[in-house]
Amino acid sequence: MSPPHPKSGLPARLAALALGLLLNTPLLALQPSPKTGASTPDSALPAAVAEALQRAKVPADALAAVVMPVTAGAARWQVQADRAMQPASTMKLVTSIVALDRLGPNHRGFTELLTQAPQQGDVLAGDLVLRGGADPELGLPQLWALLAELRWQGIREIAGDIVLDRSLFRAAPGPNAPAFDAWPEFAYNSVPDALQLNHNLMGLEITSEDPARPGSVVARAWPPLPGLEIDASAMRLTDRPCREWDEDWISPPTLVEPAPGRLRISLRGGFPKACSQRSALALIDRQALAERHLRWVWQGLGGEWRGQLREAGAPLIAPLGAAAQAAPSTLPDAPPANWLAPGVALAGTPGVTPPGLRVLARRLARPWGETLRMMNKQSDNANSRLLYLSLGLGAMADQPAVSTAELAGRAVQAWMAERRIASAGLVMDNGSGLSRSERISPRQLALMLQAAHNGRWASELMMSLPVAGVDGSMRKRLKTSPAAGWARLKGGTLKNVTALAGYVPDGQGRWWVLAAMINHDQAAAARPALDALVDWVARGGLGQK
Repeated sequence: MSPPHPKSGLPARLAALALGLLLNTPLLALQPSPKTGASTPDSALPAAVAEALQRAKVPADALAAVVMPVTAGAARWQVQADRAMQPASTMKLVTSIVALDRLGPNHRGFTELLTQAPQQGDVLAGDLVLRGGADPELGLPQLWALLAELRWQGIREIAGDIVLDRSLFRAAPGPNAPAFDAWPEFAYNSVPDALQLNHNLMGLEITSEDPARPGSVVARAWPPLPGLEIDASAMRLTDRPCREWDEDWISPPTLVEPAPGRLRISLRGGFPKACSQRSALALIDRQALAERHLRWVWQGLGGEWRGQLREAGAPLIAPLGAAAQAAPSTLPDAPPANWLAPGVALAGTPGVTPPGLRVLARRLARPWGETLRMMNKQSDNANSRLLYLSLGLGAMADQPAVSTAELAGRAVQAWMAERRIASAGLVMDNGSGLSRSERISPRQLALMLQAAHNGRWASELMMSLPVAGVDGSMRKRLKTSPAAGWARLKGGTLKNVTALAGYVPDGQGRWWVLAAMINHDQAAAARPALDALVDWVARGGLGQK
């Protein structure tokens, strides 16, 4: 899993593997049973870590952390390692690790256009179904390509309604789910669903540099959507830097419907002088937004649609139970079995597809092994939540009364149990860390990272993590440390949380698993303490071999 580095841990891994073969014992069984830490005293804080906490006015007992060898073995340094903590976005590591093992890096989402209506000349004489398959990349370009296939098949007019099928997940959070904070319209708060069209976000272009309106703020939807007006006349100009354009934003914007089918969004707050920004925000209901996206794309392709947009009343394609999952697919031109999450059937699969339902167009997203890179490096909450829900798909048919999110949580628990990682204190909510309830101890997270390093998909996980001082959410951190360009770390930040977890090499070529979390009202000010811990490890703080 590690990038090339002198004196890598490969010999130790080979030795462990050889021992396992000699004993006819699985390699995972060589991993020691997790300890509670009750009989193991805490280590002394490195001086730089203690000083950083003191500068931030954060007590030492707000820190919980552990460092252990990457291949196997118990902790070499620890502080409150078994304390359940809020992990913030380091929880994405849990989702990534379990998903890579359970679903595989070739697993991918999909989107389908389906119908039971006949084509009469250039008219589709009935409804068109847009079925969501947890596609993390279904944006407007991908929607255009799907609808263009209909035009190439000679369909110009859709005579019926367009029906959105978001039913892949059971009891998934809807648009009225409680917001995480006071800014529900911003992208990090996007609530995922199985369709996820454009992440349920609309493009907003806002500027104070319009030559036709000097001294004013002007805003418009981007692309320009039918039946939508954006009014920024109430916004005042400020002297903030352009990069802080959202600091004076007032949430939520005002939304009114001056006429049937027309919406007016009135923005409030302030916006910097001499500034232009484009952002993606959830300013209107996902259903109203999807209708406008569909009309804009279809009209741009020369199509005609006078019907309505509505939600599917029930799933069109039933999930597959364990027995059906084990049977070979009889679907013509079926993709490889490891391309779809367990339990998921494409339209046309015998036994679960309604009579007469046919596929007009289908797209398969890129493998999650590739998508994972941007999800973790940029800390994408929506895609992490989407991937987490996918962990529950395989059990849906056999457990019809349980929500997909609950089944996903059980999948995580089962994965840990198989590796003898204690799960006491673990709380899973949505798998992204954007949660007030999620909890995990540093030792639990470190043991998961250790198991992943010794697993099949170690390189895929490592590839997805930000590189210290180089890219993603770690690009500005640890630039002068020996860890720069080497350590692979996932950070996490909430109002009262700062966290860091991943893999750190030292000067002797040894790789270490590190998991550290600070839970305190002043956690943001204490982030340098976590960087100091990484730097201490990278500089050989754990001693000689």
